[in-house]
Amino acid sequence: MNAQLPVLLAALVFLAVYAGVVLPAVWSRRPARRTAALTVLTRLLDALRRRRR
Repeated sequence: MNAQLPVLLAALVFLAVYAGVVLPAVWSRRPARRTAALTVLTRLLDALRRRRR
């Protein structure tokens, strides 16, 4: 069970980011919400890229 905990946490984080950032960036009718979601997504991806270096 302990070995599955990191996988479960990673899946929950991915799902939260997907539902909270990616979906609004794609499907929102409000331009301001799309722009804000895309900004957050860009910052998250930039942080991941810097972390891999």
